[in-house]
Amino acid sequence: MVLNSGPHRVGIFVYDGVTLLDVAGPAEVFKEANRFGADYRIVLLSPTGADVTASLGVRLAVDGAVSSAPAFDTLLVAGSDHYPRAQVPADLADAVRVPAAVAGRIASICTGAFVLAAAGVLDGKRATTHWQVAHELASRYPACRVEPDAIYVRDGTTYTSAGVTAGIDLALALVEENHGPDLARDVARALVVYMQRAGGQSQFSAPLQGPPPRSVELRKITDVVTANPRGDHSLTALAGHLNVSTRQLTRLFHDELSTTPARYVENIRFDLARALLDQGHTATQAATLAGFPSYESMRRVFARKLSISPAAYQRRFGTARRAEPG
Repeated sequence: MVLNSGPHRVGIFVYDGVTLLDVAGPAEVFKEANRFGADYRIVLLSPTGADVTASLGVRLAVDGAVSSAPAFDTLLVAGSDHYPRAQVPADLADAVRVPAAVAGRIASICTGAFVLAAAGVLDGKRATTHWQVAHELASRYPACRVEPDAIYVRDGTTYTSAGVTAGIDLALALVEENHGPDLARDVARALVVYMQRAGGQSQFSAPLQGPPPRSVELRKITDVVTANPRGDHSLTALAGHLNVSTRQLTRLFHDELSTTPARYVENIRFDLARALLDQGHTATQAATLAGFPSYESMRRVFARKLSISPAAYQRRFGTARRAEPG
């Protein structure tokens, strides 16, 4: 529904150690939207009404205490590096609990999801946060259904977003919800950002390889694959390295790595292909050097894992210098 009438009050909840871009990014989106006809009234709020110091040491002057302000149309909770590493203090969670309950819509930026979860706001809801700490959010708050690959998630009137700049994506979505796609598109163009970026958080995440297997036998197989991703790593060939049955090798992979031999080989080749694309190799070169049977087989893996093509991935993350031929 597009809502154009009257001012829209946006409160941004901040506290000591808050990530500055979590505050400034969405605020710039709303401020820019005002240039195109929106009427967002933005205020900064802290737990007690005292000014706060952001993560960069910048002092943020706030407009008041979050508890003393009337209900907001939109209340944003910014994130901080502190709280994935430590428990959210009770007074911080308490400060946001009631304002979140009475806001027209409540949203978190990046690790602000930990504050909302600590306040019970995300109980029974779908949510996301930065890919690096999504597992921690899911472990610490099991009542929340974490979607680690999402850029942002809406569950009713509750919104959560991924790391830092994803707050801009979320703010654009909120503007679109209020004023429609044309105004939101104008804002995106003015800020030189995507209206909606392709793919999820997986395209930004670290390589998929985990810790080495515990058993000597399985470690021998994973070392063979890692040392030569282009080799013959069919199930029969891998089983032959250990002189075991294919069924026994499959059981080893399932028990220790929770995957199949074929999927493990695919993940190693995928990691290598990403690194090659990052270095400036062409997609065809990357497919060959990483051991994929063809470019098309690599493209299918990228589409399944990242929801983007190898070419689109390289445009985002490839080096400015092209790889030397040879």
